[in-house]
Amino acid sequence: MSLFHTLPIFLCIIFFTSTTTSTTLPPSSPSFPSGLSYHIDCGSPTNSTDQFNTTWLSDRYFSGGATGIVSEPLRFRHGHEKTLRFFPISSGKKNCYTIPNLPPSRYLLRTFVVYDNYDGRSHPPSFDVAIAATVVFSWRSPWPQSLARDGAYADLFATITASSEALICFYSFATDPPVVSSIELFAADPASYDAAAIGKNDSVLVNYGRLSCGSKQWGPGFSNDSDRFGRSWQSDSDFRTGRSKVRAMSTRSRISGTEQKPNYFPEKLYQTAATAEEGGGVLEYELSVDAKLDYLVWLHFAEIEERVRRVGERVFDVYINDDNLTRVDIYKQVGGFAAFTWHHTVKNLSSSVLSVKLVGVVGAPLICGIENYALVPSDPSTVPEQVVAMKALKDSLRVPERMGWNGDPCAPTNWDAWEGVTCRTSKNNTALVISQIDLGSQGLKGSISDQISLLSDLVSL
Repeated sequence: MSLFHTLPIFLCIIFFTSTTTSTTLPPSSPSFPSGLSYHIDCGSPTNSTDQFNTTWLSDRYFSGGATGIVSEPLRFRHGHEKTLRFFPISSGKKNCYTIPNLPPSRYLLRTFVVYDNYDGRSHPPSFDVAIAATVVFSWRSPWPQSLARDGAYADLFATITASSEALICFYSFATDPPVVSSIELFAADPASYDAAAIGKNDSVLVNYGRLSCGSKQWGPGFSNDSDRFGRSWQSDSDFRTGRSKVRAMSTRSRISGTEQKPNYFPEKLYQTAATAEEGGGVLEYELSVDAKLDYLVWLHFAEIEERVRRVGERVFDVYINDDNLTRVDIYKQVGGFAAFTWHHTVKNLSSSVLSVKLVGVVGAPLICGIENYALVPSDPSTVPEQVVAMKALKDSLRVPERMGWNGDPCAPTNWDAWEGVTCRTSKNNTALVISQIDLGSQGLKGSISDQISLLSDLVSL
């Protein structure tokens, strides 16, 4: 069974300038490796091709761990949901997948995580997941029963720059073994989702809801429909609230203004919509979120009803958490059968629910899609030269798996550094550096790599 779910995260967030923007023709953006994607079937020994003609790679790029199979594989629709990799404490508290040779770009990362009592212990694990130096997903035991049994998809947008690799790390709490069933990467335009306005490469966009209104779930991995960035779209039906009767609409007509840079929103998104049945009605949605974070809300509209042919025939107000933010007349903005988007940054949200409400002024409100992303600023990572030095030291001393010397030696900062390693921030506060290494009690044998000289901030060895 496939359930889409974005997990809560618990981080301190810096504040961004609030923006409210409508868009008809997105600005130009640099080229990106369109079509580049990786699909890793964690725990699987062989490559495979699914019903949507997606090639799944056998498990690779991992630092350690072991493989497992869900306890009831017949309940899962896709092959990549049935196998998993887990990281026992003997592999260390921190383990990573490192996907190499990636062109610099923004990427969508999607994971599927399931427990399904694969180990017979009836204890779903507690662990964190990080992309590079930034914690993005947190799993805490006990999981809700349905989540433990059926698993969950979660995704985000992150930027890979000069490092040319995607570093996805798992950190164990207590002795719990982290688990993962699949990892996917899709290249996305670096300028997508108003990147310049929200901090360029400094933010990770964590998905807290991506809804297609008036339709079923669709997108790569769930249907034969395409999306340039690999986005999957949930049905909006489970997120509607309020008393107004809602009518689903659809059209096969072409929608102009779709598949355009930098966001490449697919035409299918605008060929369905939800509207209130009576004129002047209300459409209401509620999305679960984590408080004290900033959220980027992106709304999608297209006038796909033939009878609306003039400006002023459908007008409605948009409220987010009871704040009246804008008045929308789709036909006035773009005419009929054309895509129109509007987005807004909600700062330091104090509630655990983000509500979107469309209130009819003339006629009934209409919406095609809703996206909601937490804006998570990227945490600092270790100076690259010092990472090189520490990896060389790991190899020369033959550091065992149990010490968890994987990924970044110092980051994320809310995890422990590599065992025996002490870190601090650099003098300019832009990165992390290694100040001390104490391996005296580990019984290690080997030589000290010449690259130890790259540890220019080391005061004790």
